[in-house]
Amino acid sequence: LVASALSITYAFSKFFSGVIADRSNPRFFMAIGLIMTGVVNILFGMGSSILFFAIVWGLNGFFQGFGAPPCARLMVHWYAKSERGRWWAAWNTAHNIGGWGIAILAAYCADHWGWRYGLYVPGALCIVGGLFLMERLRDTPESLGLPSVERFSGEAHEETVAKLGAREALYRYVLANPLIWLSAFSYFFLYIMRTAVNDWTLLYFVKEKGYSKTAAGVCVSWFEIGGFFGSLAAGFLSDGIFRGRRGPVNAIFMAGIGVTMLALWTFPQSSPLVDSLLVFASGFFIFGPQLLIGMAAAELAHKQAAGAATGFAGFFGYLGSAVAGYPVGKILMHLGWDGFFMGLIACSGIGVLLLLPMWGVRTGEASPGEAEANAALV
Repeated sequence: LVASALSITYAFSKFFSGVIADRSNPRFFMAIGLIMTGVVNILFGMGSSILFFAIVWGLNGFFQGFGAPPCARLMVHWYAKSERGRWWAAWNTAHNIGGWGIAILAAYCADHWGWRYGLYVPGALCIVGGLFLMERLRDTPESLGLPSVERFSGEAHEETVAKLGAREALYRYVLANPLIWLSAFSYFFLYIMRTAVNDWTLLYFVKEKGYSKTAAGVCVSWFEIGGFFGSLAAGFLSDGIFRGRRGPVNAIFMAGIGVTMLALWTFPQSSPLVDSLLVFASGFFIFGPQLLIGMAAAELAHKQAAGAATGFAGFFGYLGSAVAGYPVGKILMHLGWDGFFMGLIACSGIGVLLLLPMWGVRTGEASPGEAEANAALV
């Protein structure tokens, strides 16, 4: 109940905050979200009932949703399309660094001062971080008297587009763009795999491979490490080898997830080393498209709707994350681990099919949303 509350509220918040982020200053919008995330984490540590935990953790998901869409808006305003993949990749590694760091920090606080301090201390750090953002972050180069990134880099086609209202921008640049819908649906299946691997593989190693909980935990810890390197690799590959095309990297990495799931399922021996390598590979291949699909959605829209496009894709992603909880548990109950891995391989295959139409879409060209808007001005 508590975990589901977070996934559901985070999904809706990501879409809602994406629309708002395109019409607000990330300096304050993201800072408020981070500060309130800290506040609700501290409140969670003060609770003692399941209902209270579910409500407060749902609020936690809501305020955490204020983070990614403003970041997407910042990325498209500060970095040119030709270099955006590598910078977006660097930002995306926060998932892995934060996931690794909070496990150590929260465990240390809980071990020394009790479990409530495992929430109090990170909550306080969130509040401090939010205040820092409010003081130092700036929304656009123009706010500092600098030229826009399009003028600086020579990618000036976006400069000619008239400012649209929130509803019109959402419809024209996001909802009316079939490629963004494909991105969103592929995100849905990707997040099923991401959450399922993250949440269920430890149990798989303990129950099926006979590992101790410590050995299984060590294997699973390689998921975030693989994700760190996968994010960086995907960003650099899409900028360098594929010259701004996100589609090929997304499709190849999505196929790689299926191959890795097949290996995890069928490898006959219990080898912590091999299983650690396979978990590393699954993180590598999952976090690549986890980065680039959201980024592609922002680029397929327009600067005016970058936050909304990212939030829209993220909404579908966290619906997939919710599916990886109770529904996947039911699959395990009735079909066992064979059904579990067959389902993940099917998700990989569907994801590849959804991403193939974007194989030839190049970042340096005007996106469908930009092209339509520019044509309307002629």
